[in-house]
Amino acid sequence: MLAVGVFACAVQARKRLSIDWRKEVIARTLKAAGKLYAQGYHHLEVVNPCPLPKRGPAILVCNHVSSLDPVLIQAACPRLVTWMMAKEYYDLAAMRWAFQAIDAIPVARSGKDLSATRAALRALQKGQVVGIFPEGKIETSTDLLPFEVGVAMLAHHSKAEVYPAYLDGTQRGQDMLTVFFRSQCAKLTFGPKIELDLASHRPDFAATTKQIRGAVESLMGAASSLQA
Repeated sequence: MLAVGVFACAVQARKRLSIDWRKEVIARTLKAAGKLYAQGYHHLEVVNPCPLPKRGPAILVCNHVSSLDPVLIQAACPRLVTWMMAKEYYDLAAMRWAFQAIDAIPVARSGKDLSATRAALRALQKGQVVGIFPEGKIETSTDLLPFEVGVAMLAHHSKAEVYPAYLDGTQRGQDMLTVFFRSQCAKLTFGPKIELDLASHRPDFAATTKQIRGAVESLMGAASSLQA
C-alpha cells in the first residue's frame, strides 16, 4: 500500500510539473511575442530601464491608459509580471487561456475582493512580481486619478518593495479592441523603488497610498518636461 501511495504521489507531482512547465513556456512565448508587438507595432519608447530586482517579490504600479497597458509594460520588464485585472475582462472566453497562462488575478469591481487580495499575497510569497493599476479604471484624460488603498495594504502585509511606472502616448481614448489593432506611439517611464516604511505595526494606508501616488505623479511630471 505504501508503494502504491508513493507511486500515486509521484504521478500527481509529474502531472503538476508538466502543467507548470507548459504554462511557463506559454507565458515566455507570449512575453517574447508581446515585446516584438509593442516595439514594432506600437513604437514603444522606454525612457529608462525597468529597475525591478532580478529575483524576489515586488509590486509594480502604473497609471492606466488603455487595455494595452499590460502588454506594453511587460515588454519592457525582464521578469514575468502577474497582473491584477478586472474580472469581466478575465472571463472573456477568447482570451482566458492567455490570462491563465500568465497567472493573471481577476478582481471583481463590485467591492473589496478578498480572494483577489489573497491570490496577490500568495504570488508575492512565491517571489513573483505583481502588477497593479491603482486607479482602478482607465483614465480618459491626462489627469492622474485617485489611487485605491489596495496597493498599500499589499505592500504592508507582504513587505514587498514597490516600484512606480508612468505610461503615456497616443493609445488614450481608444476602446478595448481598437487599441490592439491600431498602431500607436507609447512612452514608458520607470522610477526607482519607493522608500516606504513597511515596518510599522500600525500602518497608515492612506499615507502610504499618497506616497505611492506621488511617486507615479513625479514620473508624470518628468515625462511632461521631456515632451516640452
